[in-house]
Amino acid sequence: MVARIVARLAAGALAVALAGCAATASPQPATTSAAASSAVGPATAVLADRAVAPVGAPVPALPVTVVSHERAGDREVAVADASRIVAVDMSGAIAATVAGLGLGENLVGRDVAAEIPGLEDVPVVTGSGHTLTPEAVLALEPTVVLTDGSIGPSDAVAQLRDAGIPVVYVDNEAGFDGAGELARQVGAALGVPDAGVELADRIAAEVVAATADVAALASDAGEAPRMAFLYLRGSAGVYYMFGDESGADELIDALGGVDAAADAGITGMQPLTDEAMLAADPDVILVMTKGLESVGGIDGLLDARPAIALTAAGRDRRIVSMDDHDILAFGPRSAAIVEALAAAVYGG
Repeated sequence: MVARIVARLAAGALAVALAGCAATASPQPATTSAAASSAVGPATAVLADRAVAPVGAPVPALPVTVVSHERAGDREVAVADASRIVAVDMSGAIAATVAGLGLGENLVGRDVAAEIPGLEDVPVVTGSGHTLTPEAVLALEPTVVLTDGSIGPSDAVAQLRDAGIPVVYVDNEAGFDGAGELARQVGAALGVPDAGVELADRIAAEVVAATADVAALASDAGEAPRMAFLYLRGSAGVYYMFGDESGADELIDALGGVDAAADAGITGMQPLTDEAMLAADPDVILVMTKGLESVGGIDGLLDARPAIALTAAGRDRRIVSMDDHDILAFGPRSAAIVEALAAAVYGG
């Protein structure tokens, strides 16, 4: 799963693999396109409203037995009580989904990424590096724990199960379809399957509407801008480009852009090389805010990766950042994320 891979990248586990990955290609200056010249300079995308509107106030019909999708294989898990929910994942999407289902008041524990109005007083049970603290979870006496495998270590999760707490692993694929499937699986696990289907349908409808609005905005910009998503963690020496089937490709498509990484043959998440950067030659580069800060801002990024400076985006400093917990979170706020990024990209 993309979320699990991103979790490993964030921990710096793949930093060693990047050693020597920079190519020795002879850099060539970027060419100017109509899309590149329509806007210049950096921008930051910000959600207009972080709230998650519930689809209703459903009453869980329990007990239920659901399939927990774990790395070691699927297993059946019985959930008898959804009155005290702990929801943890790398992006906060599971907690947001619980809130969208109308069960936000049942949350007693969350991850640090779940920054949602109304949940400020819900205890955070993850520490630095998005690691789970089992003692903190056990102290909350949860009746069910929902996760996707992006939060670890696995021994900590196993400790919760050994204590008799039902732990359900749900699929949390980066993308709009993944957001809908997450809603359905979480709804089923909490005994509100109809609410899960309703939330999934709402997410899909909102994304269609947002994409249509963005298309109108993008048409005024002329030629579709080439966009690339870079995952940056300067402290660990991690520089990755996200391409086809990474989740970032769906965002770029919804933004009316051309996925420059996919166009350059990048699939999934690959270590950034000069060759790939120059082949992609994006007009706009999308990044996580803290990731950009970790490399010393735009100046630090261009110094660390000179090939970026030779792209249209580098020359125009067209770097669009968004909060790390939002840009690839998808979930119930998928449409809002698209709208915020579109405003930053097109200045709408």
